[in-house]
Amino acid sequence: MLRVGLTGGIGAGKSEVSRLLASYGALIVDSDRIAREVVEPGTPGLAAVVAEFGDAILTPEGALDRPRLGAIVFADPDRLAALNAVVHPLVRARSAELEAAAAPDAVVVHDVPLLAENGLAPLYDLVIVVDAGTDTRLDRLVRLRGMTHEEARARMTAQATREARLAVADIVIDNDGPLEALEPQVAKVWQQLRERSAGDR
Repeated sequence: MLRVGLTGGIGAGKSEVSRLLASYGALIVDSDRIAREVVEPGTPGLAAVVAEFGDAILTPEGALDRPRLGAIVFADPDRLAALNAVVHPLVRARSAELEAAAAPDAVVVHDVPLLAENGLAPLYDLVIVVDAGTDTRLDRLVRLRGMTHEEARARMTAQATREARLAVADIVIDNDGPLEALEPQVAKVWQQLRERSAGDR
């Protein structure tokens, strides 16, 4: 099994790279998706978040009000750290379960937005960083995700610097351009991963 960490700043296009790798046959362990699952209504995770932040972060239906919680934590590093202290151990445990169920020759790609921030690079056989310039990322967040410039900058500032991410990279995928330029790069990386996986057996 080859364990790969995949990361990139918000708006860099990491999700698109993850989708392409999945289409080639990678097993994707998506930390963001798991982070949503572990705080679904009725879970111990949601109860722990409410204990930390109060009932105000719930919708009338009892689900997590993500925009409200996001407005709190992305404006205050201490509150973000408090949220991470609740959610990250739950995500790690679920990720380990999914990986344990993978085939021995699988390429397991852990899609981890905060890989650099949390010093997780040593956990993987290699790390792929999806990279795009600040202006490109800002444009995507505003144009494609409907954020204001202020919201987008706050999300970007809450993450590691571009330099910090690149410092942990074994492979860098440049996604400053159009989708057509991304796909050949990912196909080439997938070939490298399969060769590495075969060599490890």
